[in-house]
Amino acid sequence: MSDDLFDTIVSLSKQRGFIVQSSEIYGGLSATYDYGPMGVELKRNVKEKWWQSMVYQNDDIVGLDASIMMHPKTWDASGHTEAFNDPLIDDKASGNRYRADELIENYIRALREEGEEAHAEAVRERLVEALNAGEEMNDALHAIIMDEEIPAPESGAFDWTDVRQFNLMFETEMGPVDGQKVFLRPETAQGIFVNFHNAREPARLHVPFGVAQIGKAFRNEIVARQFVFRMREFEQMEMQYFVKPGTELDWYEQWKERRMAWHESLGIDPSNLRFHEHDQLSHYANAAVDIQYDFPIGWKELEGIHSRTDYDLSRHEEYSGKKMSYYDPWEEERYTPYVVETSTGLDRTLFMVLCDAYYEEEVKGDTRSVLQFHPEVAPVRAGIFPLTDKEGLPDIARDIEDDLNQHFNVRYDDRGSMGKRYRRQDEAGTPFCITVDFDTLDDQTVTVRDRDTMEQDRVAIDQLATYIFDQTANWEASA
Repeated sequence: MSDDLFDTIVSLSKQRGFIVQSSEIYGGLSATYDYGPMGVELKRNVKEKWWQSMVYQNDDIVGLDASIMMHPKTWDASGHTEAFNDPLIDDKASGNRYRADELIENYIRALREEGEEAHAEAVRERLVEALNAGEEMNDALHAIIMDEEIPAPESGAFDWTDVRQFNLMFETEMGPVDGQKVFLRPETAQGIFVNFHNAREPARLHVPFGVAQIGKAFRNEIVARQFVFRMREFEQMEMQYFVKPGTELDWYEQWKERRMAWHESLGIDPSNLRFHEHDQLSHYANAAVDIQYDFPIGWKELEGIHSRTDYDLSRHEEYSGKKMSYYDPWEEERYTPYVVETSTGLDRTLFMVLCDAYYEEEVKGDTRSVLQFHPEVAPVRAGIFPLTDKEGLPDIARDIEDDLNQHFNVRYDDRGSMGKRYRRQDEAGTPFCITVDFDTLDDQTVTVRDRDTMEQDRVAIDQLATYIFDQTANWEASA
């Protein structure tokens, strides 16, 4: 992948109504994006596929939709109030701000690309030590930057401020006068933990069981760029799986494999996915791994799978004074469950789907641009074209549209030549195109053209939905 692909995806996303800069007419708002008509359908389809896989296909997992604003003590208990910080450093020449650890990580990556593996490993070891240095972390990070003479990316200058901590939570007030300070949640997980009993008891769940949630989260990132990969308002798909202590690592391994299989089920090329073990573990975890994707900006985190021990429930018990333990009626014992977490960035998943689906090919001397979406996540499952506006062909096409829209999203298109209509749908990722022609008047069949192979079948109108469902079930990427 390359920078060219990154620019192509950004341009195509705007042109075809997938993703656009938020508040664009006012110059945009940094690191916030809106989903257009095609993007919102892609997003909905990916969410539904995740929900089907996570909730409907597991009889021990239920759903939840927790509030974005939570009691402030929630974030004291979770550690976010005190410790949800990034190390901030300023380039005095340009005034630009950076994450000190990311500056060093990029420097290490550059060293490796230049073949200086030993030097890169030595700096990496210093970085790991610095990030584990507690109160001395800021000074340790600053020392690495100064010793290695790492310049500012934009200005090229080497004139840095000290490193300082920056809390990433958005703060606001609740109430009209002297309101209570509250935060926009920086993650969705805590909404699940505080509702441990509220989800478990009415659903009559017993350990092991899970609670799943899709929702918005907010982080005041120091450096938020790279399109929708890092945003200040984003959406997460998370599941917390509560298990008996001592079994967590077995469940952790199971969820690793299940989550990788889910990403591949979106039609993603497996060679673009990998596991990446953490160099260091968070204080609450005894195992952690990322699923990474080879984005145009390099291998980056897509999903985290963590064994979080009993940290979260224990902390909320401590701060709330409410029991967060579980009584096992079969083993006749009480314990605080451990948690295995799977946390996926929805926006990053959509970015991955767009990158992985895009390809170009030469067809009769012209370049054909295609988004080869899995049919189940494609924003539009089928385009419907009347060959001409004569002899009632548009009426038949509209009837087909009404019928198929009961099963999946389809789009009627009668503008331009057939070739241009095909190209528009190819670029939007529509798997099938249905053409109503003059033969339809005689035999009630239509031409169905496959997006990927461009092959055409003749199909009876009353068999269209069945045909498309069958083709979807048998779909495999061909590019």
